[in-house]
Amino acid sequence: MTGTALFRSSRASDAPRSVALAAAGFVVALLAGVGEALARAAMTLERPDADVSSLVIGSAVRGAIYLIVFAIVVRMTRGDRAARLVLALGIGILGLASLLVEPLTTLVTDGLDLSVTPSSLAIGTLRTIHVLAVLVAIPAMYAPGARAYFARRVTA
Repeated sequence: MTGTALFRSSRASDAPRSVALAAAGFVVALLAGVGEALARAAMTLERPDADVSSLVIGSAVRGAIYLIVFAIVVRMTRGDRAARLVLALGIGILGLASLLVEPLTTLVTDGLDLSVTPSSLAIGTLRTIHVLAVLVAIPAMYAPGARAYFARRVTA
């Protein structure tokens, strides 16, 4: 993956495997997030009282956030220490919290509900992939090879 144009370092040396793994993890997380957003939008549109304008605005905001995160991931692959910190704090803490609060709140308030619909299964699977991808990406950014890579880079 480090040989592709997207993940190629702006310097002569390429990013180590751990940085490429982190980038791949973030891309998988983003794709799972897009998939979940599309599934939720489809479920909303099935309802007769669907508020399409709110759905469009929400989707546009979510899409903008995904593009910004993707741009930060690209900066991180090029050795930008500030991008690594933003990803660790923004995605590793705030993002994971936002992914876990909803299901945990539902579990606490409604108890364990074992009834599964195709929609809930799809959303649960995408959410699980999203969380696992982030849990791979964050530590990969701080692996020894990655730490050395970011230590010798100058944040532009």
